[in-house]
Amino acid sequence: MLILIIMPIVQVLLFGFAMSTDVNNVDLAIVAPHRTEAIRKMVERISANQYFTFKGYIAGNAIDEELRTGAADAVAVFDEDKGMQIILDASNPNTATAGAAYLQGIMMSDSKNPMKLETHILFNPQMKSSYNFVPGIMGMIFIIICAMMTSVSIVREKETGTMEVLLVSPSRPLGIIFAKMVPYFVLSCLNLATILLLARFVLDVPMSGNISGIVIISLLYLLLALSFGLLISTFAKDQATALIISGMLLLMPIIMLSGLAFPVENMPGILQAISCIVPTRWYISAVRKLMIEGLPFIAVMKEFWILLGMTTAILLLALKNYKDKLG
Repeated sequence: MLILIIMPIVQVLLFGFAMSTDVNNVDLAIVAPHRTEAIRKMVERISANQYFTFKGYIAGNAIDEELRTGAADAVAVFDEDKGMQIILDASNPNTATAGAAYLQGIMMSDSKNPMKLETHILFNPQMKSSYNFVPGIMGMIFIIICAMMTSVSIVREKETGTMEVLLVSPSRPLGIIFAKMVPYFVLSCLNLATILLLARFVLDVPMSGNISGIVIISLLYLLLALSFGLLISTFAKDQATALIISGMLLLMPIIMLSGLAFPVENMPGILQAISCIVPTRWYISAVRKLMIEGLPFIAVMKEFWILLGMTTAILLLALKNYKDKLG
C-alpha cells in the first residue's frame, strides 16, 4: 500500500515542484555610492522582478564578504558614469548564468537609460559544472554506502539467525552493532580520499579552502549516515524492507531536496522548510563553501552544529531502539 499509493503521490509532488530549471529568488545586493534618480528607478525595476530578492544597499568594500558568506548571490555595482558591474557567485554555475542573463535582460530593455554592463564571475570563472557536481555526489555516495549498506548488513544478520548467535556470545551487543558499522566507515573514508583526489587532479576543482575542514565535516556526515543505517535496521524485518526504506527516506529527498540537482531557492516555501531536515543539504552547503569558495572552517559552523545535532539525535534513537529490543 505504501509503494502503490503513497510513492506516486510523493513523486508527482516532488518532480512537479522541486525539479525546476528556473532560477528564482536570486539574492541581490546593490552598491550605489551616488543614488541618482536613474539609479533608483533601475534598482526598483530589478527588485520588483520575480527572479530577484533585493537584500539592500551595501558598501563597496563589503562585496567579497557578502558573496562568500552567502548573504548575496549577486552584487550590482552602479558607478558615476552610468556604468554597471555584475559580480556573481558562480559556485553554483546554473544560478550564476541565469542571474546574469536576467540582469542583462533588464538592462537591455531600458532604452531610455542605457548603461554599460560589465560582468565578473567569482569562485568559478570558467562556469564548470563539476564545481557544483562534486559536493552533491559526495553527499549522495556516502549515504548510499553508509546508511543503505549498514542497514542491509545488520538486517541480513537478523534474517539468517546469526545475530542471535552473536548476541549470546561474550561480546557486548552494542559492540557487535558498532563492529558491523566499522567496515562501511573505513570504505567511506577511502571513497572520500579518492573523490577528493579525483576532484583536484582530474576535474580541476580548486580545493581553495581548508582541506582539514572538508575532512572533518565529511567524517561527521559519515557518522550521521551510519546512524541512519543503524536506525533503519531497528525496525526493518528483512533486507527488502531495509532497501525500500533507504530508497524512500534517503535517496529521493537527497536527490530532490538537498540542492544536489536543483537549487533549494527555486522550491516552494513548504519544500524549502522540509529540506531543512535533509542532512545532505547542510553537508553540500558546507563542502561548497570550503571547497569552492575557499572559506575557513569557522564559516561553516552553522552547518557543522546542525549535522552534529542530527547525528546525536539519530544515534541515540537508534541505540534506544536496540536496547529495548535486546532487553
